[in-house]
Amino acid sequence: MLNLVSLLDPLEVKGLYLKNRIVMPPMASDLASESGEVTEALIDHYRRRCRSVGLVIVEHSYIRFEGKYSVRQLGIYGDNLLDGLSRLVEAVHKLDVPVAIQINHAGRRASSKVCKTQPVAPSPIPDIESGETPRELTVEDICSIVKDFGSAARRALKAGFDAVEIHGAHGFLLNQFCSPITNRRSDKYGGDSESRMRFPLEVAAEVVEEVGENIPVFYRLGADDMMPGGLTLDDSRKIAKSLVGNGVSVIDVSGGLCGSRPPNLQGEGYFTRLAEGIREAVNVPVITTGGIRTARFADEVVRRGVADLVGVGRALLSDPDWAEKAVESLRSSRG
Repeated sequence: MLNLVSLLDPLEVKGLYLKNRIVMPPMASDLASESGEVTEALIDHYRRRCRSVGLVIVEHSYIRFEGKYSVRQLGIYGDNLLDGLSRLVEAVHKLDVPVAIQINHAGRRASSKVCKTQPVAPSPIPDIESGETPRELTVEDICSIVKDFGSAARRALKAGFDAVEIHGAHGFLLNQFCSPITNRRSDKYGGDSESRMRFPLEVAAEVVEEVGENIPVFYRLGADDMMPGGLTLDDSRKIAKSLVGNGVSVIDVSGGLCGSRPPNLQGEGYFTRLAEGIREAVNVPVITTGGIRTARFADEVVRRGVADLVGVGRALLSDPDWAEKAVESLRSSRG
């Protein structure tokens, strides 16, 4: 059954007005400096693509050096980065588009070559990509990282971002804690599903407290590990409910413990099944992504009630004018 709501309809989230439901999702550009600073190339990348979208979510930004994923990843680890982040926000705001930023810790997906120290993780299980064995985090380490997520969120506000997204997908640290594949702990942060989600929930609560009640907090949820013995959609529905209970305003659904596009997934909208399952479990807006290329498909996702917002990533990368063309085509088709 189709909704009356369409892709072109506005949406308000905690007072944040989105003129339509097209989202430029977080996608690593590797255009920052080697110390994580905003560059003019990075600003141009967003300025060129964000016209006509309802919301931009800036790519994953590392909150501390041990959690850095790539050499030219954007950073949000220190106040020295505020000037560049503010210039990025200003450039997007000039186009009348709100902008969020995704904050992240790579965990075992970091490498010592990049972060210059031994990577950390819930358990000392070698990373599939690098082969490195991470150091198991202590409880004290975990508490420190929770605080660093909060500090990063506070910096986002200082820089002028309209919302903050916590990265809990694609095999990064928060996803590692939730997954039984990568979390073999026997303390209060491991074991059953409630214990495994404890750390992500603490991060969410800290970020919500730091930004205050008027700023939306998004959470990118890895809703299915897509690996035998891993996190399933049923598990993630419980996590999503708990995140909302801790003040999260939007669930941004993705999947795959080993990256943003598991190789066995093909076709347009390959995460829509997960998004629909999460949307049935929560009473907040849900974003879906995953190979969405056409305006008609994106519009149908919203009209069918699969998701409230649609992230269009690779299509925007290949065609920076995708959103403008989508808006025009949908308007013309409705006369």
